[in-house]
Amino acid sequence: MAQSVNITELNLPQLEMLKNQLDQEVEFLSTSIAQLKVVQTKYVEAKDCLNVLNKSNEGKELLVPLTSSMYVPGKLHDVEHVLIDVGTGYYVEKTAEDAKDFFKRKIDFLTKQMEKIQPALQEKHAMKQGKLGLGHLFTLSASMIKNVDCSVNPGTLDQSLTVFFSTAVMEMMSQKIQQLTALGATQAAKA
Repeated sequence: MAQSVNITELNLPQLEMLKNQLDQEVEFLSTSIAQLKVVQTKYVEAKDCLNVLNKSNEGKELLVPLTSSMYVPGKLHDVEHVLIDVGTGYYVEKTAEDAKDFFKRKIDFLTKQMEKIQPALQEKHAMKQGKLGLGHLFTLSASMIKNVDCSVNPGTLDQSLTVFFSTAVMEMMSQKIQQLTALGATQAAKA
């Protein structure tokens, strides 16, 4: 459900709230995409690591990470089975091939989630930078991005109505702010 806002009728605090809301939404969507990319990169790296699990590497020595900067020596005994972290401290044993399929599904899922978020982010950036015409002055219900599954990101994308505006609207905001500032300065000088 979309709702229009006549920006010329808004007072200075409302205009500032509107600008802050747009900034917050751009930041939220940018952060969401960045977090999804980080998780996706980890799945890609994990999938790539499965390529070293082959019979020719069985029995070879390797370094097993205990932390990000501490390792212990070990030997590769089973190249056919791996333990996969499926979240919240749970691990599942899978064959190397099943693990590759698992990681591929996760990578594809994250790619689709980013593709769902990206258009909303691009639209907000365009509105913020004033690249769209007055015909794009409208509000967008969060239901547009409601179908994004947020199971990877603990945040939610089902936000309140989002208001978009163009360069002309930004200019009107700027003019209105200048008018209100001048009026306040005039009133202060008379007092």
